[in-house]
Amino acid sequence: METKRRQHFFLLFASVIPILSMLTGCGPSGPSTEDLAAVEYTPLPGDDWKVSTPAEQGLDPMLVAELYYNAAESETIYSLLVIKNGYLIAEGYFNEGSVDQKDRLQSVTKSYTSALVGIALEQGYLSSVDQKMLDFFPEVAGQITDPRKEQITIRDLLQMRAGYPWEETDPALWDGLLSGYYVPLIEGFPLTADPGTEFQYSNLTSNWLGIIVDRATGTNLKAYAEENLFLPIGVEVGDWGTDADGHNNGCGDLHFTARDAAKFGLLYLNDGEYEGNQVISASWVRESLQGYSENINATGGFPANWGLSLKNIGYGYQWWSARVGEHHFDFAWGHGGQLIVLLDELDMVIVLTSYPFYLQHDDQAWEHEKANINLVGEFITSLPNE
Repeated sequence: METKRRQHFFLLFASVIPILSMLTGCGPSGPSTEDLAAVEYTPLPGDDWKVSTPAEQGLDPMLVAELYYNAAESETIYSLLVIKNGYLIAEGYFNEGSVDQKDRLQSVTKSYTSALVGIALEQGYLSSVDQKMLDFFPEVAGQITDPRKEQITIRDLLQMRAGYPWEETDPALWDGLLSGYYVPLIEGFPLTADPGTEFQYSNLTSNWLGIIVDRATGTNLKAYAEENLFLPIGVEVGDWGTDADGHNNGCGDLHFTARDAAKFGLLYLNDGEYEGNQVISASWVRESLQGYSENINATGGFPANWGLSLKNIGYGYQWWSARVGEHHFDFAWGHGGQLIVLLDELDMVIVLTSYPFYLQHDDQAWEHEKANINLVGEFITSLPNE
């Protein structure tokens, strides 16, 4: 009932914004102090998070209010959470979103897959990130016609530097991704760069990472994750899509509530530790958040004309990094604008979930995704240094 009242409030509030603008004359200059004072973002009741307020955690409440004021105008945002110093200080649900809704996190899943690679390495199921990819796919190893593929390592897959192209650059590649038969595509898809030399975003490489963890551990990826990642941080996974062979998709389709996604962010913000338990090794977290590819948006590997406010976009082990204003941050990023943002210098996690535009990759989807990313980017820019 409280969630429904919250949703009704935001819908009503969004509907009167144009009227308020005319009456107050704020127009393009932004909301008035009175407007911001009326914004409600108090965390909902629940025993899964310690709660506080922005002021108690040293953050200007008006900056947070403006974030939620702007979020209420979005047509696609489902949830928006801000965690500061380990406390949930702001929470809001919009449109169809609710506190219990498990959202499709899209490519945010890749960051979870990376975590599972690190755990499998720590537990000895994998010996090194320099193990060759083909060691785990003997059924295609003898069919390889491009000898460069024999040199691809787990590290290359993690860094999106295996040499495989972005599937959206060619309809045939996109059809291959949608087929669900991923192992034959190790040979079937051509390399467009030498392994280890160039960043190229590739969903398939993340799927192959998931299958590698499957095969190395001898168990289903979801089952392995539930025991070694989800249970230790107290989260409940929803659906996790599978390929044609029954492997959970390492590149996407993982479903979590926004609160549970925030716990994963907090785990990485705290160097792999959660409530005194070292779930992921601190060294793996540090390695994952390194910038192995930098200035992607300036090198042609990532379109510079997409209109993002983010600068110096980089990539680690299935995690992105960027800078806005004076702030550097790491983030998990999914289609539609799903975000788990880590601001280490401010001890802050920001989570945004939204309509996922599942299998819709067009200008409409990108415009909404861009708007959601820039919303968070503008908020980060407004934050003072500590």
